[in-house]
Amino acid sequence: MDQINTEHMVDVFAGLAAFFADKRDFLIALDGKVGDSDLGLTMSKAFAAAHEAVAAETEPAIATYLKDAGMAMAKAAPSTMGTLMATGFLRASKALDGVDAIGTAEMAAFWRAYCDGVAQRGKAKPGDKTVVDVLEPIASSLETSTARDLPLPEAMTKAVEAASDALENTKTMVAQHGKAAAFQEKSKGLQDAGATVGLFIIQSMTATVRAG
Repeated sequence: MDQINTEHMVDVFAGLAAFFADKRDFLIALDGKVGDSDLGLTMSKAFAAAHEAVAAETEPAIATYLKDAGMAMAKAAPSTMGTLMATGFLRASKALDGVDAIGTAEMAAFWRAYCDGVAQRGKAKPGDKTVVDVLEPIASSLETSTARDLPLPEAMTKAVEAASDALENTKTMVAQHGKAAAFQEKSKGLQDAGATVGLFIIQSMTATVRAG
């Protein structure tokens, strides 16, 4: 699809819920290397709640759907990562207030607001080995695609490529936040679990766009 309309939003969140349910055990194992192994449970629960909230909305609008998702995630998964991802959707809902369809420019605005919201809430910056190390390249890639007037499916594919490269780069970093920071040098050589969540979100959304 060339744009995500209001009627596509339930499909977007259905895709996210299914994607994170499928990746639950992978995230549990990844998080267990330098964390407390709860990331897979947290994210699968959060996106299931987001999908349920979006599907139940009776006055659909893109910004409303995003707000519903963020609020549901915050309630269902009040952990650090759950709160950060909820913040991303809540900030994105404000950025897309009044928008009737998401094309490349709107998707760039979504991810810029999402990235900035997570960075501010988590007090993280690129290089800290967090989800921000993937969110920033996603936002930047989509902003570049907007400037080049690329259609949404192509822009999303390029964003996935940028996110994949960025996630690989987290292996060279030392964790500065959360429980992983306690491991310091032991975290080097491992891809960041939180950053992996960022990649999974853009991968799922891209799959929905390309399938549409």
